[in-house]
Amino acid sequence: MSQKATSYAHPEVLVDIDWVQNNINNPKVRIAEVDYDPSSNYLQGHIPNSVLFDWRKDMNDPVTRDILSKEALEQLLSRVGYTPEMTLVLYGDFNNWFAAFAFWIFKYYRVENIKLMNGGRKKWLLEDRQLTKDIPSFTPSRYKAKEPDESLRVYREYVKQILHSKDKVLVDVRSPKEFTGEITAPPEYPNEHAQRGGHIPGAINIPWALAVNDADGTFKPREELEKLYREKGVTPDKEVITYCRIGERSSHTWFVLKYLLGYGNVRNYDGSWTEWGNAVRFPIEK
Repeated sequence: MSQKATSYAHPEVLVDIDWVQNNINNPKVRIAEVDYDPSSNYLQGHIPNSVLFDWRKDMNDPVTRDILSKEALEQLLSRVGYTPEMTLVLYGDFNNWFAAFAFWIFKYYRVENIKLMNGGRKKWLLEDRQLTKDIPSFTPSRYKAKEPDESLRVYREYVKQILHSKDKVLVDVRSPKEFTGEITAPPEYPNEHAQRGGHIPGAINIPWALAVNDADGTFKPREELEKLYREKGVTPDKEVITYCRIGERSSHTWFVLKYLLGYGNVRNYDGSWTEWGNAVRFPIEK
């Protein structure tokens, strides 16, 4: 953990790449790369001894539009030999978008000893750290998950009920062009759009990327983050609901607000714009 990280509200949820480097062979640490596209990332080279969590296959239910079930989570963590006594470190592509989404899911199911590697895959590659194509194998465990913590998640009906509430604030973390409705999906994801462009009424646009340093994908200092959100009216006395397109970028901002800044009531609307923008009789703004 770096000195800068210790200024965050919950520095224990972040580790730097030196810490990971020093714990690659630690039997009490399980490192996992969370990828949107493993074929162009994990399979081309990953941190030694790290396992793969495929975002599409491992983090989502294959039939319903939902995150993985409690049973699927138990199977996933058991498969990689994880036990509650171990530390689970997540990192990934896109400046940890999908690693943050996995972090949110694991916290939803009350996995306790879990951390993000600050800077993710991007910083590891920038520093030319060791990579391997070897796939590690661990003795399976029998992990048992707890019941979900619904205080971390909201659904579309709840969001519809609280529109324009003074004690609640919706944070749309997408790009400005997505927020205004000029585009319905980022160029790199042309198939994951909605019928309508725009945003949820009353939402504030604070793009997720403003929370990280462009150079290496690490999180900005606490003082800069405090200013970023407070100046837009996102204050810790309110219930904060984050959303994006499919819930991964909003998990990143959820992580920043809840763990780096210590906001007490932050919830992720993972249905996000692909649900809201396609829903009948749900209002939008442009």
